[in-house]
Amino acid sequence: METQETALQQNHPSADVDHQPIGVRIRNTLVERIIAGHYETGDRLVEMQLAREFGSSQAPVREALRELEMAGLVTIRPRRGSFVNDYHTTIQREIYVARGALEEAAMRLALPTLHRNPAIVGEHLDGMREAATAGDLERIIHHSVWFHRVVMRAAENALLLKMWESLHVEIHSRKTLLQPNVDMHAVAESHAPILAAIVAGDVELACKLSREHQAEFELKA
Repeated sequence: METQETALQQNHPSADVDHQPIGVRIRNTLVERIIAGHYETGDRLVEMQLAREFGSSQAPVREALRELEMAGLVTIRPRRGSFVNDYHTTIQREIYVARGALEEAAMRLALPTLHRNPAIVGEHLDGMREAATAGDLERIIHHSVWFHRVVMRAAENALLLKMWESLHVEIHSRKTLLQPNVDMHAVAESHAPILAAIVAGDVELACKLSREHQAEFELKA
């Protein structure tokens, strides 16, 4: 019979960018351009032009823009189009506060499961370290997101997980790692104290670190 720990080790697909859907690749490229300043705040993103540029239909472009709107990076105005937001806005900081609260709550529920098998979290810290050494942005984003997603899933609270997923964590992780002068090794190691608290079975410390981990990135948003 499949245990919860076994289930948590599954269903984390690889970060193979070549096999990502076209809509995801368009979304990721748009995030990179927004962070790099290729688009300025208020610039209009025209679906037809983007579809032509990426060699796709307008459907995946529309999907990418909807995801960016939900992440607060784009505003879609009916009958007017999609416009780039300032990513240093209050809503961006509010997302980190909300995420910290959700991850603290999930950790309190998940720690008994994770303490029995911390390797299901630890493999993603190892993955981040390897990716940082290789300078592999896609893999460090992948393992960073899954480090936290494993905790959220281990809480076995569907509403908490749904709220967390609604924050589009992958987009915000990408936004953080695309900032100038980001140290990938430091990003990876920032997760190590959380894993250490899980290994120690210290629920209060693990909860505190989960919340503070997001507060650290909130200050950089």
